[in-house]
Amino acid sequence: MKNFSSWLIAMFAFMFWGFRLVGTVLSSIGIEFMFTPSNMTMEIVLLFLTFICICFMIKRKLLAAVIYLIAHFMYYGPSFASHLTQIVDGTIDATQVMGMLFEFFALVLAIAALFDVLLDKNRKAHPTDKKTDWFYKNKAYDRKLDERADKNNYRTL
Repeated sequence: MKNFSSWLIAMFAFMFWGFRLVGTVLSSIGIEFMFTPSNMTMEIVLLFLTFICICFMIKRKLLAAVIYLIAHFMYYGPSFASHLTQIVDGTIDATQVMGMLFEFFALVLAIAALFDVLLDKNRKAHPTDKKTDWFYKNKAYDRKLDERADKNNYRTL
């Protein structure tokens, strides 16, 4: 991960994961938080799956990004769509708006993570490193080194 955007996406994914973890724990012990998980069992499974996928997305694995996207769309997508229909009907309240905001952020983050890994695959196939390429890919430097290599005329006793 050489790009700043890749690090930002990974940090936001971990922060969102931690936020959902805190919300799930507080909801399971009965304390009101900004949101309530729609399905506690699926939320816990999604938290474990998300943590594993984020770790592999840092390693630039495409399968992890695809699983992350599919899992988030399967969990957050239907409730986000129902919140959109409630907005059209005019029957949405403030707590549902907050839940819709979190769902929207989860879906956008999953899409951004997938595109980040997809776009980075081409750079991984042909990496360039400015710190070492001047030495290893510089033919003029090799020729200059070869010309002076045999000019050491030391006497042996």
